[in-house]
Amino acid sequence: MEFVDLQHAEPIEAWRANRANAWARPTSGICHGFVQANLVMLPQDDAFDFMRFAQRNPKPCPILEVTDAGDPEPKLTAPGADLRTDLPKYSVYREGALVEERSDVVDLWTDDMVAFLLGCSFSFEHLLLDAGLPIRHIDQGINGPVYLSNRECVPAGQFRGKLVVSMRPMPPDRVAEAVTITHAHPEVHGGPVHIGSPEKLGIDNVDEPDWGERVRMEPGDVPVFWACGVTPQQAAIEAKTELMITHSTGHMFVTGMRIDSE
Repeated sequence: MEFVDLQHAEPIEAWRANRANAWARPTSGICHGFVQANLVMLPQDDAFDFMRFAQRNPKPCPILEVTDAGDPEPKLTAPGADLRTDLPKYSVYREGALVEERSDVVDLWTDDMVAFLLGCSFSFEHLLLDAGLPIRHIDQGINGPVYLSNRECVPAGQFRGKLVVSMRPMPPDRVAEAVTITHAHPEVHGGPVHIGSPEKLGIDNVDEPDWGERVRMEPGDVPVFWACGVTPQQAAIEAKTELMITHSTGHMFVTGMRIDSE
């Protein structure tokens, strides 16, 4: 299958490509200028506690939208989209265990399901690139590295767990600039949660990520860590919810919301 080029595409083009299974890769670097989102779908009985968990942990769980039960259209952030089909890859969990990955979840969606869209740091990567900062995982054509840290999140009901972080290596003289740019966008995780010294986050080896792929660091690079939307997925996994559907790591939903450098 010949894949489309979505780097400068409009979100509706990404939605259509995903519906047609014409894009099966990570979404880092696509739809330049638009906000990307983590997806979590849960039965309505679990949704309130999950929303409280997100509200208590806004750094890893910045809520962009919560759909009405049974409605797969995110009417506020992406009117016209269908969250059952418009992502490149989904992960399906039952009782906390990953049971399959698939290109759509139409047959799993019920009138009882609620979808959460949580801001993703892929959204600010083009701002870093426009400022001349490197994004190593984009340059290397890989899915960026993600790690389970030793920091505890604030629990809510059955949902609890540790903070998950993404890492982008930066030249030491550009770290402050990366902090300034990303701090201005709390809706997509905001500024870093930690800079350098990965062992202080409980990360023994940055070359062995828990999710994503190893990124090759250039000499002198400093590892910079941002809160990551895999955090609420892990909380739901630990809660062993009967059913949870999420985006697969790195395969986000592109919203119709723009992000800018102001």
